[in-house]
Amino acid sequence: MNNENIEKAAAAAPLDSYRDKVARVISEIEKVIVGKKPEIVLLLTAMFAGSHVLIEDVPGTGKTTLAATMAKVTGLEFRRAQFTPDVMASDITGYNIYNRQKEEFEFRKGLVMCNLMLADEINRASPKTQSALLEAMEENKVTVDGVTYPVPDPFMVIATQNPTGYVGTYPLPEAQLDRFALKIRMGYPSPEEELNIIMSRRGANPIDSVENVISADDLRAIRDGVADLRIDPELYRYIVNLIGATRKHSQLALGASPRASVALMHLSQAYAFIRGRNYVLPEDIAAVFRPAIGHRLMLRQDAKLKGITSDEILGEILRATEVPYKGKRA
Repeated sequence: MNNENIEKAAAAAPLDSYRDKVARVISEIEKVIVGKKPEIVLLLTAMFAGSHVLIEDVPGTGKTTLAATMAKVTGLEFRRAQFTPDVMASDITGYNIYNRQKEEFEFRKGLVMCNLMLADEINRASPKTQSALLEAMEENKVTVDGVTYPVPDPFMVIATQNPTGYVGTYPLPEAQLDRFALKIRMGYPSPEEELNIIMSRRGANPIDSVENVISADDLRAIRDGVADLRIDPELYRYIVNLIGATRKHSQLALGASPRASVALMHLSQAYAFIRGRNYVLPEDIAAVFRPAIGHRLMLRQDAKLKGITSDEILGEILRATEVPYKGKRA
């Protein structure tokens, strides 16, 4: 065994010790969020990849509950920011205030100074307030009056927005959407799942019974281990080919950026880990491709008029792109 293989085997061993905990995390969250295991897995995928998530759906589908449950299961310091037009950028980043007793300015931490921040209804805040999150999301730091402060590690933003209520909202610009690794839709539960939901809430809220399974130290170890998961050279090329196809598609006015390629790589590594492997397969890349890329695209006007969706285009790209080891997808 050469040195490279020895290093990969050593990196895989600590990850293997966390697999049972990850399964328990999913199980604990499912006590509260019924029938949404794929969405839970995607949220964990982003967390293990050190990324951020935008959850878009109509009110009452469990967006906020999912974020709060995730915080409790992982034991992370959690803060919720209810975004409204009067929320200021300084509320997010923090601000300096003059202390008369000490005769000096003191820094008061903003909402972003936590491990897991829920930006609830993010599109109701002004563009200036929305942009206050960009530095923290991209560089894990905030700058106030020329002084830079690191945000806690790990750090994750889960933002929510309602796709139907546009009154009093400020749509997220493409530059900010590109900072979110994934965009998830919760969807309505099935009749059976909804029955389980209302029955489970006859008494105490089920979130009260959720147990803390992993810690911030565990998450840092998992994130670092996931970053070392093996990806064959052919899979790097597969990612580049998929992203490149979005830039050439006739129905798209704007394709995905190189940031999307990097995000897709990290997400596929995290997804492979959750699926129980220490190496990435083409199926891992395909599984996260739509939620990782769909929100980064801009449809042409004629495509919108025809009712074509980004999901349909991405499905077409997946089918048309040659898959390493297998040829073309059936």
